Amino acid sequence: MNSEDVKAIEALLSKPQKIAIVPHKNPDGDAIGSSLGLWHYLKAKGQEVRVIVPNDYPRFLKWMPGTNEVLNFERDNAAAVEYLNNADICFTLDFNHLGRVGQMTPILEGLKATFIMIDHHQAPDSYAQITYSDAKMSSTSEMVFNFISYMGDVEKISSEIADCLYAGIVTDTGSFKYSSTTSKTHRVVAELIDRGANSFKVQNVIFDTNTPDRLQLLGCALNNMVILEDYNTAYTTLSQEELNAHNYKKGDTEGFVNYSLTLQNIRFAVIFIENKEEGIIKISFRSEGSFSVNEFARNHFHGGGHTNAAGGRSESNMEDTIKYFKALLENYKDQLSK
Repeated sequence: MNSEDVKAIEALLSKPQKIAIVPHKNPDGDAIGSSLGLWHYLKAKGQEVRVIVPNDYPRFLKWMPGTNEVLNFERDNAAAVEYLNNADICFTLDFNHLGRVGQMTPILEGLKATFIMIDHHQAPDSYAQITYSDAKMSSTSEMVFNFISYMGDVEKISSEIADCLYAGIVTDTGSFKYSSTTSKTHRVVAELIDRGANSFKVQNVIFDTNTPDRLQLLGCALNNMVILEDYNTAYTTLSQEELNAHNYKKGDTEGFVNYSLTLQNIRFAVIFIENKEEGIIKISFRSEGSFSVNEFARNHFHGGGHTNAAGGRSESNMEDTIKYFKALLENYKDQLSK
C-alpha cells in the first residue's frame, strides 16, 4: 500500500464506522481466514463490523474464531442486505471483480459505502476507492497481516487473528509449497506463531479431519484420471452422480486437482466437476513453471486467477467440455513441452 492510501484508511478508521467485509462466492481458506482475521482486528479498534459471505463455506473452516458471527447472504438475506445498505465502508477480500460474489453483485454495485479492496489476483477491476492489490503475494491473508502492519498495529494481533491469518496462508500456499511462498511469507508466519497461532491445530483441523465419503470421492476422482502424455497434461472428472453417491459436501473436492500435478512430467492439471444445480461444469486449473493457467482460464473458460492456479466454468455438458478442452491443447503444445 502507498502512504496516501494508508493515511486515507487511518482517517476513515479514526471514528466509529459501520463496516462490511465481503469475500468471494464459495469462499476458501484464504477468503475466510483473511476476512475473519480482519474482522477481529477492526472489532478490537472499536468498529462495528460484520463478515458477509455470498454463500456457505466448508465445514473444515468453521472452527475459526468468529465464524458464528458470519452472515450468510443466502441464508440470512434480509439481515445481510440491511447491513450492507447501511455500511459506511465495504472491504472486499480475495477477489477483484464484483462479479465474483454471485447474487450479491447488484447489491454491492448499488452501495454508497467506501470500497477498500485487498486482493492478490491478477487484473484488478477499478470499483474500489482504495485498492491494495499485489499478485505476487502468497495470499490475501498475508496482505491483511501487512495491512495491520501498515496501520502500526502488529502489537494488536491476538491469537484469534493469528490463527485465522495462518489458516488463510497455509491453505493458499499448499502448506508453503507453491511458488508464491516467499521468505517474507515465512517471516509473517513466524510472527503469527509468536503471536499465538497454533500451527499444529490449524493444519490438523484443515487437512487431517477427512470423512470416509471424502476419501472415497478422492479415490473416484483418481480412478477417473486421464493422462495426455503428448501435452504433459492430466485431467480428472467428477459427475453429479458420483458426487451424490459419495454424499458430497461443500469443500470435499478441495485440493483434488493437485494430485494430478504430482505425476512426473505433468505440467498442467485440471479437474472438471459437474454442478447440475447451477447448470455448469466447474473447473480448476493448476500448472508448474511458466505456463499461465490464469490466461488459459480467462481466454477459454470465463475464469482466471493466478499464473499457476486458476478457476473457470463451462456451460456445456461434461462430454462437450472435455472435447473442447482437448482440442485447445494442440495450440499450447509448445508451451507445455518446454
